[in-house]
Amino acid sequence: MELLAALLVGLGLALLVVALLRRARRRQDEMLAYLELPFSEEDYDPQEVVERIGLLQPSIGAVDEALGRMELGTRIAAKLEKARVPLRPGEYVLAAAVSTLAVSLWSWLLTDQVLIGLVVALLVPVGFVAYLDRRIRKRKQAFEEQLPPTLGLIASSLRAGHTLLRAIDMMVEETPPPMSEEFERVLAETRLGLPLLDALDRMAERVEVEDFEWIVHAIRIQQQTGGKLADLLFTLADYMREREEVRREVRVLTAEGRFSAIVLAALPFLVAIWLQISNPGYFAPMLAGGGIAMLFAAALLMGIGVFIIVQMVKAVEL
Repeated sequence: MELLAALLVGLGLALLVVALLRRARRRQDEMLAYLELPFSEEDYDPQEVVERIGLLQPSIGAVDEALGRMELGTRIAAKLEKARVPLRPGEYVLAAAVSTLAVSLWSWLLTDQVLIGLVVALLVPVGFVAYLDRRIRKRKQAFEEQLPPTLGLIASSLRAGHTLLRAIDMMVEETPPPMSEEFERVLAETRLGLPLLDALDRMAERVEVEDFEWIVHAIRIQQQTGGKLADLLFTLADYMREREEVRREVRVLTAEGRFSAIVLAALPFLVAIWLQISNPGYFAPMLAGGGIAMLFAAALLMGIGVFIIVQMVKAVEL
Protein backbone atom coordinates (compact mmCIF):
# COMPACT_ATOMS: atom_id res chain seq x y z
CA MET A 1 0.00 0.00 0.00
CA GLU A 2 2.80 2.44 0.84
CA LEU A 3 4.53 1.66 -2.45
CA LEU A 4 1.31 2.29 -4.36
CA ALA A 5 0.78 5.59 -2.56
CA ALA A 6 4.35 6.65 -3.32
CA LEU A 7 3.92 5.81 -6.99
CA LEU A 8 0.65 7.73 -7.21
CA VAL A 9 2.08 10.81 -5.49
CA GLY A 10 5.19 10.77 -7.64
CA LEU A 11 3.14 10.27 -10.81
CA GLY A 12 0.83 13.17 -9.98
CA LEU A 13 3.63 15.62 -9.26
CA ALA A 14 5.59 14.43 -12.29
CA LEU A 15 2.55 15.08 -14.51
CA LEU A 16 2.38 18.61 -13.10
CA VAL A 17 6.02 19.25 -14.05
CA VAL A 18 5.50 17.78 -17.53
CA ALA A 19 2.44 19.99 -18.05
CA LEU A 20 4.45 23.04 -17.02
CA LEU A 21 7.29 22.26 -19.41
CA ARG A 22 4.99 21.42 -22.33
CA ARG A 23 3.01 24.62 -21.85
CA ALA A 24 6.21 26.64 -21.85
CA ARG A 25 7.28 25.00 -25.11
CA ARG A 26 3.89 25.70 -26.66
CA ARG A 27 4.08 29.33 -25.54
CA GLN A 28 7.46 29.70 -27.25
CA ASP A 29 6.11 28.19 -30.48
CA GLU A 30 3.13 30.54 -30.42
CA MET A 31 5.30 33.61 -29.92
CA LEU A 32 7.73 32.52 -32.64
CA ALA A 33 4.83 31.97 -35.01
CA TYR A 34 3.56 35.45 -34.22
CA LEU A 35 6.96 36.98 -34.94
CA GLU A 36 7.35 35.12 -38.23
CA LEU A 37 3.87 35.39 -39.77
CA PRO A 38 2.66 38.64 -41.43
CA PHE A 39 -0.03 39.49 -38.88
CA SER A 40 -1.47 42.95 -38.71
CA GLU A 41 -2.02 44.79 -35.46
CA GLU A 42 -5.74 44.01 -35.42
CA ASP A 43 -4.99 40.27 -35.78
CA TYR A 44 -3.05 40.25 -32.51
CA ASP A 45 -4.69 40.48 -29.10
CA PRO A 46 -2.06 40.71 -26.32
CA GLN A 47 -4.62 39.97 -23.63
CA GLU A 48 -5.63 36.76 -25.42
CA VAL A 49 -1.99 35.62 -25.56
CA VAL A 50 -1.49 36.41 -21.87
CA GLU A 51 -4.58 34.40 -20.97
CA ARG A 52 -3.51 31.47 -23.12
CA ILE A 53 0.06 31.30 -21.89
CA GLY A 54 -0.87 31.76 -18.23
CA LEU A 55 -0.12 28.60 -16.24
CA LEU A 56 -0.02 28.63 -12.48
CA GLN A 57 0.35 32.40 -12.71
CA PRO A 58 -0.07 33.13 -8.98
CA SER A 59 2.60 30.61 -7.97
CA ILE A 60 4.97 31.60 -10.76
CA GLY A 61 4.51 35.29 -9.98
CA ALA A 62 5.29 34.71 -6.31
CA VAL A 63 8.42 32.74 -7.18
CA ASP A 64 9.56 35.43 -9.63
CA GLU A 65 9.05 38.09 -6.98
CA ALA A 66 11.03 36.10 -4.40
CA LEU A 67 13.87 35.55 -6.88
CA GLY A 68 13.91 39.27 -7.62
CA ARG A 69 14.28 40.11 -3.95
CA MET A 70 17.16 37.66 -3.64
CA GLU A 71 18.74 39.00 -6.88
CA LEU A 72 18.71 35.53 -8.42
CA GLY A 73 16.12 36.08 -11.15
CA THR A 74 18.54 37.84 -13.52
CA ARG A 75 21.22 35.15 -13.13
CA ILE A 76 18.76 32.31 -13.67
CA ALA A 77 17.22 34.10 -16.66
CA ALA A 78 20.67 34.52 -18.22
CA LYS A 79 21.40 30.81 -17.78
CA LEU A 80 18.03 29.82 -19.24
CA GLU A 81 18.68 32.08 -22.22
CA LYS A 82 22.13 30.63 -22.82
CA ALA A 83 20.81 27.07 -22.46
CA ARG A 84 17.90 27.87 -24.81
CA VAL A 85 15.33 26.65 -22.28
CA PRO A 86 11.93 28.28 -22.99
CA LEU A 87 11.05 28.93 -19.34
CA ARG A 88 10.97 31.93 -17.09
CA PRO A 89 13.04 31.81 -13.87
CA GLY A 90 9.93 31.32 -11.74
CA GLU A 91 8.72 28.45 -13.91
CA TYR A 92 12.07 26.69 -13.80
CA VAL A 93 12.43 27.08 -10.03
CA LEU A 94 8.85 25.92 -9.50
CA ALA A 95 9.47 22.85 -11.69
CA ALA A 96 12.62 22.08 -9.67
CA ALA A 97 10.74 22.47 -6.37
CA VAL A 98 7.88 20.22 -7.45
CA SER A 99 10.30 17.61 -8.81
CA THR A 100 12.30 17.70 -5.57
CA LEU A 101 9.17 17.19 -3.51
CA ALA A 102 7.94 14.37 -5.74
CA VAL A 103 11.21 12.42 -5.93
CA SER A 104 12.14 12.87 -2.24
CA LEU A 105 8.66 11.85 -1.06
CA TRP A 106 8.69 8.86 -3.38
CA SER A 107 12.14 7.82 -2.12
CA TRP A 108 11.07 8.21 1.51
CA LEU A 109 7.92 6.11 1.08
CA LEU A 110 9.71 3.53 -1.03
CA THR A 111 12.65 2.98 1.37
CA ASP A 112 10.91 3.96 4.63
CA GLN A 113 14.00 6.03 5.49
CA VAL A 114 13.81 9.76 6.11
CA LEU A 115 17.55 10.13 5.49
CA ILE A 116 17.22 8.75 1.96
CA GLY A 117 14.47 11.25 1.26
CA LEU A 118 16.59 14.14 2.56
CA VAL A 119 19.59 13.09 0.49
CA VAL A 120 17.45 12.87 -2.63
CA ALA A 121 15.91 16.27 -1.79
CA LEU A 122 19.43 17.74 -1.86
CA LEU A 123 20.46 15.97 -5.06
CA VAL A 124 17.48 16.90 -7.26
CA PRO A 125 18.08 20.71 -7.19
CA VAL A 126 21.75 20.04 -7.88
CA GLY A 127 20.64 18.01 -10.88
CA PHE A 128 18.54 20.90 -12.20
CA VAL A 129 21.52 23.27 -11.91
CA ALA A 130 23.83 20.70 -13.51
CA TYR A 131 21.34 20.24 -16.36
CA LEU A 132 21.53 23.92 -17.26
CA ASP A 133 25.32 23.97 -17.02
CA ARG A 134 25.62 20.85 -19.15
CA ARG A 135 23.21 22.19 -21.77
CA ILE A 136 25.14 25.47 -21.94
CA ARG A 137 28.43 23.59 -22.23
CA LYS A 138 27.07 21.32 -24.99
CA ARG A 139 25.70 24.26 -26.97
CA LYS A 140 29.01 26.08 -26.61
CA GLN A 141 30.93 23.02 -27.77
CA ALA A 142 28.62 22.55 -30.77
CA PHE A 143 28.94 26.26 -31.59
CA GLU A 144 32.73 26.02 -31.59
CA GLU A 145 32.62 22.98 -33.89
CA GLN A 146 30.27 24.73 -36.34
CA LEU A 147 32.14 28.03 -36.37
CA PRO A 148 34.84 27.25 -39.01
CA PRO A 149 32.45 25.89 -41.68
CA THR A 150 30.03 28.73 -40.91
CA LEU A 151 32.75 31.31 -41.58
CA GLY A 152 33.51 29.50 -44.82
CA LEU A 153 29.86 29.75 -45.94
CA ILE A 154 29.68 33.45 -45.10
CA ALA A 155 33.00 34.15 -46.83
CA SER A 156 31.89 32.28 -49.96
CA SER A 157 28.68 34.31 -50.11
CA LEU A 158 30.66 37.54 -49.70
CA ARG A 159 33.00 36.51 -52.49
CA ALA A 160 29.96 35.84 -54.68
CA GLY A 161 28.89 39.47 -54.25
CA HIS A 162 26.35 39.34 -51.43
CA THR A 163 26.29 41.76 -48.52
CA LEU A 164 27.27 40.57 -45.05
CA LEU A 165 23.67 40.64 -43.83
CA ARG A 166 22.46 38.65 -46.85
CA ALA A 167 25.36 36.21 -46.42
CA ILE A 168 24.32 35.59 -42.80
CA ASP A 169 20.72 35.09 -43.90
CA MET A 170 21.76 32.48 -46.46
CA MET A 171 24.01 30.77 -43.92
CA VAL A 172 21.13 30.42 -41.44
CA GLU A 173 19.17 28.44 -44.02
CA GLU A 174 22.04 25.96 -44.49
CA THR A 175 23.34 25.56 -40.92
CA PRO A 176 21.85 23.42 -38.11
CA PRO A 177 21.36 24.65 -34.52
CA PRO A 178 22.77 26.11 -32.35
CA MET A 179 24.57 28.25 -34.94
CA SER A 180 21.43 28.94 -36.97
CA GLU A 181 19.42 29.81 -33.83
CA GLU A 182 21.94 32.37 -32.63
CA PHE A 183 22.39 34.04 -36.03
CA GLU A 184 18.63 33.97 -36.58
CA ARG A 185 18.30 36.06 -33.45
CA VAL A 186 20.93 38.44 -34.83
CA LEU A 187 18.85 38.86 -37.99
CA ALA A 188 15.70 39.48 -35.92
CA GLU A 189 17.48 42.19 -33.92
CA THR A 190 18.70 43.90 -37.09
CA ARG A 191 15.13 43.89 -38.45
CA LEU A 192 14.09 45.69 -35.27
CA GLY A 193 16.66 48.43 -35.96
CA LEU A 194 19.77 47.29 -34.08
CA PRO A 195 23.04 47.73 -36.04
CA LEU A 196 24.54 44.47 -37.24
CA LEU A 197 27.80 44.85 -35.30
CA ASP A 198 25.90 45.60 -32.09
CA ALA A 199 23.76 42.50 -32.64
CA LEU A 200 26.91 40.44 -33.15
CA ASP A 201 28.34 41.87 -29.93
CA ARG A 202 25.21 40.77 -28.07
CA MET A 203 25.54 37.34 -29.61
CA ALA A 204 29.18 37.11 -28.49
CA GLU A 205 28.09 37.89 -24.92
CA ARG A 206 25.48 35.10 -25.06
CA VAL A 207 27.62 32.31 -26.50
CA GLU A 208 30.80 33.26 -24.57
CA VAL A 209 33.10 31.80 -27.23
CA GLU A 210 36.45 33.56 -27.40
CA ASP A 211 36.97 32.75 -31.08
CA PHE A 212 33.70 34.41 -32.01
CA GLU A 213 34.65 37.53 -30.05
CA TRP A 214 37.80 37.73 -32.18
CA ILE A 215 35.65 37.46 -35.31
CA VAL A 216 33.41 40.33 -34.21
CA HIS A 217 36.44 42.50 -33.44
CA ALA A 218 37.96 41.62 -36.81
CA ILE A 219 34.74 42.53 -38.65
CA ARG A 220 34.52 45.82 -36.74
CA ILE A 221 38.11 46.72 -37.63
CA GLN A 222 37.53 45.75 -41.26
CA GLN A 223 34.43 47.94 -41.42
CA GLN A 224 36.50 50.89 -40.16
CA THR A 225 39.68 50.37 -42.21
CA GLY A 226 38.38 48.62 -45.32
CA GLY A 227 39.70 45.53 -47.09
CA LYS A 228 38.36 42.21 -48.31
CA LEU A 229 36.21 40.69 -45.57
CA ALA A 230 35.91 37.36 -47.41
CA ASP A 231 39.67 36.78 -47.36
CA LEU A 232 39.79 37.68 -43.67
CA LEU A 233 37.02 35.21 -42.81
CA PHE A 234 38.67 32.45 -44.86
CA THR A 235 41.91 32.99 -42.91
CA LEU A 236 40.10 32.90 -39.57
CA ALA A 237 38.20 29.78 -40.61
CA ASP A 238 41.40 27.89 -41.46
CA TYR A 239 42.99 28.92 -38.16
CA MET A 240 39.95 27.89 -36.10
CA ARG A 241 39.58 24.62 -37.98
CA GLU A 242 43.10 23.63 -36.92
CA ARG A 243 42.38 24.63 -33.32
CA GLU A 244 39.16 22.58 -33.34
CA GLU A 245 41.06 19.50 -34.47
CA VAL A 246 43.40 19.88 -31.51
CA ARG A 247 40.40 20.30 -29.15
CA ARG A 248 38.85 17.07 -30.43
CA GLU A 249 42.05 15.13 -29.86
CA VAL A 250 42.29 16.49 -26.31
CA ARG A 251 38.66 15.56 -25.57
CA VAL A 252 39.30 12.02 -26.75
CA LEU A 253 42.37 11.74 -24.53
CA THR A 254 40.50 13.05 -21.47
CA ALA A 255 37.32 10.98 -22.00
CA GLU A 256 38.56 8.25 -19.64
CA GLY A 257 39.09 10.75 -16.83
CA ARG A 258 35.63 12.27 -17.23
CA PHE A 259 33.96 8.86 -17.29
CA SER A 260 35.92 7.78 -14.19
CA ALA A 261 34.68 10.85 -12.29
CA ILE A 262 31.07 10.08 -13.22
CA VAL A 263 31.34 6.43 -12.20
CA LEU A 264 33.11 7.19 -8.92
CA ALA A 265 30.51 9.79 -7.99
CA ALA A 266 27.38 7.84 -8.93
CA LEU A 267 28.23 4.22 -8.10
CA PRO A 268 28.23 4.43 -4.25
CA PHE A 269 24.86 6.21 -4.18
CA LEU A 270 23.29 3.75 -6.61
CA VAL A 271 24.62 0.77 -4.65
CA ALA A 272 23.37 2.24 -1.36
CA ILE A 273 19.88 2.88 -2.76
CA TRP A 274 19.73 -0.62 -4.23
CA LEU A 275 20.79 -2.23 -0.93
CA GLN A 276 18.22 -0.20 0.99
CA ILE A 277 15.45 -1.24 -1.39
CA SER A 278 16.40 -4.92 -1.79
CA ASN A 279 17.53 -5.63 1.80
CA PRO A 280 16.83 -2.77 4.24
CA GLY A 281 18.23 -4.61 7.24
CA TYR A 282 21.65 -5.05 5.63
CA PHE A 283 22.23 -1.31 5.35
CA ALA A 284 20.52 -0.33 8.63
CA PRO A 285 23.73 -0.02 10.76
CA MET A 286 25.01 2.70 8.43
CA LEU A 287 21.94 4.84 9.08
CA ALA A 288 22.36 5.18 12.83
CA GLY A 289 25.07 6.32 15.24
CA GLY A 290 28.60 6.30 13.91
CA GLY A 291 27.45 4.97 10.55
CA ILE A 292 26.04 8.37 9.60
CA ALA A 293 29.36 10.05 10.42
CA MET A 294 31.16 7.48 8.30
CA LEU A 295 28.79 8.12 5.40
CA PHE A 296 29.38 11.87 5.57
CA ALA A 297 33.15 11.33 5.75
CA ALA A 298 33.02 8.99 2.77
CA ALA A 299 30.93 11.52 0.80
CA LEU A 300 33.42 14.27 1.64
CA LEU A 301 36.39 12.18 0.49
CA MET A 302 34.52 11.21 -2.68
CA GLY A 303 33.79 14.86 -3.40
CA ILE A 304 37.45 15.76 -2.97
CA GLY A 305 38.51 12.93 -5.28
CA VAL A 306 35.99 13.88 -7.98
CA PHE A 307 37.03 17.54 -7.71
CA ILE A 308 40.70 16.60 -8.22
CA ILE A 309 39.85 14.46 -11.26
CA VAL A 310 37.75 17.24 -12.80
CA GLN A 311 40.49 19.81 -12.24
CA MET A 312 43.05 17.50 -13.84
CA VAL A 313 40.84 17.02 -16.89
CA LYS A 314 40.20 20.78 -17.18
CA ALA A 315 43.93 21.50 -16.90
CA VAL A 316 44.64 19.17 -19.81
CA GLU A 317 41.77 20.55 -21.93
CA LEU A 318 42.96 24.13 -21.42
